[in-house]
Amino acid sequence: MSLVTDAGHPADPTEGGQRKAPGGGAPHPLRAEALRGFAPWAGAAVLLTFGGMLAGTADRWQGGWAETATEAHTALLIALPLAAAAGCWQGGRERRRGTEELWATTVRPPLARLLVPALPVALWVAAGYLVAVAAALLATWPYVQGDRPHLALVPGDTAVMAAGTLAGHVVGRVVPTRLAAPLLAMAGYLGLGFLAMGGPAGARPLNPADPVPVGELPVWWQPWAMAVWTGGLACAAALAYAARRRVTALLPLAAALSAGALLAQAGDGLWHTDPLARRQVCDTSTTPAVCVNARYAGMLPQVGEALSGVTDKLEGVRNLPVRWADHGGAPRADEAPLPGLTPLGWSAVRGRLTDPEQFAWEAVTALSGRGDCPEGAVSTRVLWADDAVESYLAPNALQKKGLVPGGPDEERRILAARARLAGMAEDERRAWLSAYFAARAGCDAEGVPAL
Repeated sequence: MSLVTDAGHPADPTEGGQRKAPGGGAPHPLRAEALRGFAPWAGAAVLLTFGGMLAGTADRWQGGWAETATEAHTALLIALPLAAAAGCWQGGRERRRGTEELWATTVRPPLARLLVPALPVALWVAAGYLVAVAAALLATWPYVQGDRPHLALVPGDTAVMAAGTLAGHVVGRVVPTRLAAPLLAMAGYLGLGFLAMGGPAGARPLNPADPVPVGELPVWWQPWAMAVWTGGLACAAALAYAARRRVTALLPLAAALSAGALLAQAGDGLWHTDPLARRQVCDTSTTPAVCVNARYAGMLPQVGEALSGVTDKLEGVRNLPVRWADHGGAPRADEAPLPGLTPLGWSAVRGRLTDPEQFAWEAVTALSGRGDCPEGAVSTRVLWADDAVESYLAPNALQKKGLVPGGPDEERRILAARARLAGMAEDERRAWLSAYFAARAGCDAEGVPAL
């Protein structure tokens, strides 16, 4: 027996004209929202924006796990307002379509009507962020020279992106204008930037996009507290707007305030220096020894190669520092600072020295220079001697061309000093350099031998 309508036509086998899924039930509205419409496009927008920002700064993070983590976290300054704007645009969808009154007549409760379009966008936005981070990690992996992936911030940042989307959706429901989404994005960017650069010191730990110095690690609970802080506020806003019993919003609000209080009280204690950054890896076969930070241990062979011309010429010279050190702090009395391998993008890009000759010259200036010497310990004669030593051990581009600053008389004297040191016999030059380094180490201007 078949069913027919009053007009005599066969009845539609679905309820309300909605075609049933193959299993006999209507397709879940969440599935439809997740696979079609705005949600996938929102995830793609986050992925492309996030990925474009990372690609534009690849020279300064590709090659270091800590730099990659810092850059991905800092990109939240743009990505989080974008996520909030995406949620806001989705939240105003029914108003733009003029279907608000129609949806109000359905049997679905208000909270379900809010979450069905909001959750797919939040999930797609979080997925877009995760794919961008995974792509950045894969791009870094072939060039890393030590260390390990820094993933501690990823869970908290993922939750922050989803929470921002949900909060933006509520704003889109409340604010009756098409400009709500771009205005929210602009306000979010300015607000996060203000908190990061010039906001109250006590509010910085609450900023989900607060910049993290390279090499700093969060305490184990910081990402989870940040997730509760931002997620609790977003959930409280959603419940306060759409729940039948709005008092239920107090539960996530209380959780958010507790997490926020924990973050604010911890302050600078949320971060600690990576223990690996305090370690060095050294090549002791030369004098001075060559040490690089353990985070870039793989660069030791090429750093040693860049300095090999210097160490060969210093063989047998006394009164030298014991090593070139790269531990981040001030060098000890028996150390000279190694030229900085960081920030990436200057001396090193993707695990390679950008200019080995310039690197060697900087190492020599660190070897012979004493920045803490009093002003009287650096006379014109000392500067000429410094120039001659640098020109002999590792000349820079100008010194290779025989160019010197100053007038004709000064030029003549400097070129003569260079020629005098370079023309010495090996034993004589070794003795002269030993006396020179002894005098420079003691800031003794009178003890620097003449040329």
